[in-house]
Amino acid sequence: MSHAALSQPQPAEPGPQPAGLREWVSEFLAELRRENVSPHTLRNYANDLEQWLEFLSRAPLPAPAAVDRLVLREWLADLHARRLRPASIRRKISCLRSFFQLLLRRGAVAANPAKLLRSPKQARTLPRVPSEEQANRLIDGVASRSLRRPFPERDLLLFELLYGCGLRISEAVGLDLDDVDRAERMIRVRGKGRREREIPLGAKAAAALEAYLAVRGLAPERALFLNHRGGRLSSRGAFGIVTQYSRLLEGDSSLHPHSFRHAFATHLLAAGADLRVIQELLGHAQLSTTQKYTQVSLADLIAVYDRAHPKA
Repeated sequence: MSHAALSQPQPAEPGPQPAGLREWVSEFLAELRRENVSPHTLRNYANDLEQWLEFLSRAPLPAPAAVDRLVLREWLADLHARRLRPASIRRKISCLRSFFQLLLRRGAVAANPAKLLRSPKQARTLPRVPSEEQANRLIDGVASRSLRRPFPERDLLLFELLYGCGLRISEAVGLDLDDVDRAERMIRVRGKGRREREIPLGAKAAAALEAYLAVRGLAPERALFLNHRGGRLSSRGAFGIVTQYSRLLEGDSSLHPHSFRHAFATHLLAAGADLRVIQELLGHAQLSTTQKYTQVSLADLIAVYDRAHPKA
C-alpha cells in the first residue's frame, strides 16, 4: 500500500481494532513503517501525534469518535498561541488528516474531522545564499587545511557535494560506497519520498572523492562518510562540520548545509542553466519548488543594479 492510499477512504478492514487514541496512534505509525516512509517523516509524525495527545490529556482522553472539529480547532488555537511556525502547523495538520483517514478506513470514526481544518499560509521567504566568491573562498579554505581538522579529506568532500552537487545534508550522509560510480563520475542519491536520481560529479568533487577514499581505507561500514568512531556520519555531525568551518573561516555563523544547496541552484541559474535541469539535479517533485531560485536571482540582479547604476 502506498502512503497516498491513507488519504483515500477504503472499506473497513476485518480483525481486532485498537481501542483508544494511543493504540490507534501506534497502529498508524506501524502502518507508516510498513509503507517504508522516510525515517524523517516517521519521526516528525510520531512527535506531532505525541504532542497532540499531550494536549488532549489536559482532560480525560476522548474516544476516537468523540474527537470533532471543535476539539481540533482548540488544539489549532493552542499551536498559534505558542507561536509555532506556519510550516510546522501545516505539517501537524497534514499528519492528523492522514491519521484520521486511517481511522475512517478502519471504521473507527464516521468522518475525518481534520479534513476541513484550515492550514496557515506559508510565507514566501527568499533563502540566504552565499555569493560565488564566498562559497569558493570557503571551500578553498577547507582545502587549505588551515584549521587542522582530524578528517580534512572527508570535510572537503562534504563541502564539494553540498555546493558542487546541490545535495541535502541527509542525502550526503545517506550515501553508501556503492552509490558512487567512480568510472562514470556519477552518484546515486536518495531524496525525499525515497526518489532516486543520478547526479554527475564535477572535476573538483571527483578529485575530493578520490583523496577521501584513499585515506578512508577498507572500513566495513558501507556508508561513504564516516564519523570518528568508524560509523556513519550523522546529519547532526555533518551540520556541525559545515557550521564550524563557516564560522572559523568566514566569520559567518549563519551559513549552514542548506545554504550551499541554495547556492548551487542560484549560481547555476545565474549562469544560464535551464530551470528544469536544475529541478532534476535538486530532486524537486514540483517545478514550482525550484522557481523560488528565480526570485533569488532577481533579488541579486536588483541589488547589483542598486549598487552600480548611476541612476539607481
